[in-house]
Formats: sequence, structure tokens, C-alpha cells
Amino acid sequence: MAFDNILVVCVGNICRSPIAAALLKNQYPQKNIDSAGLSAMTGHPVEPKSQQVMAPYNIDMSDHVAKQINENLVTIADLIFTMSDSQTKWIEARWPHCRGKTFRIGHWVNKDIADPYQHDINVFEAACKDIVNSLEQWANKLS
Repeated sequence: MAFDNILVVCVGNICRSPIAAALLKNQYPQKNIDSAGLSAMTGHPVEPKSQQVMAPYNIDMSDHVAKQINENLVTIADLIFTMSDSQTKWIEARWPHCRGKTFRIGHWVNKDIADPYQHDINVFEAACKDIVNSLEQWANKLS
């Protein structure tokens, strides 16, 4: 199974999912990577601290616009990454056909990615590090 369409989900789509999506786009430019929020801050740009923690990766997220998850996005996705078990359950409850393709990004390290929203930069750095570590565990399944 090729995972060519990957959707990354968090709550507001301005902190964690844009970071994960940007890292995935950087690593897999041939794939279609998108992100959305369960209760998205629709139309908002990425949180400035999220952009700040991406500086070491030379990744610019200034074109990001937050959007709400919807049936079309989950249907075209081959793989859906969430930040927590509760988000996975929320998606599977709403769209049962997503069972088996929706996984917590930290699945292989058994970890939720803490929401850094409205916290200090060190919480954003920790979330970014957790996302990077989690994605490393997915590398052999995504290539």
C-alpha cells in the first residue's frame, strides 16, 4: 500500500499539524501532504512559535492557512495522522471508513504530541522534537 495522500490532523491546525505536514512535505516532496483541524481556526496562519521552531529545518510555513477537517479530506487520504488517541477515536467515530488508516503520529513511540498552543516556546520545541522522533519511526513505512 502506497501512502501517497497523507492528512495530518490536530485541533486548531495552526501548531502541530502544520509542523508535521511541513516536515513530511520536506521529506517526501512527491507525496500529497495536507493538514486540517478537528476544530480548526479556519483561515488563520500558522502560530508564529510553530514557524520559529521550524527555522533549524529551513522550512517556511508562511503560506499555511488553517482549515477544518471534512469528509472529502479524510476520504482521499491514504493515511491520517493524529496527535492523540482521542483524535483518532473522534475521526473513526465520525467516519467509520477511516478505521485502519488513522493513526496517532506517535504510534510507534506510544506517545501523544502535547498541544503547545498558548504556551512558551520550549513547549513548541518539545512538540516539534516529538513530531520529528515520531516521523522517524514511520520512515520505512512511508518511503
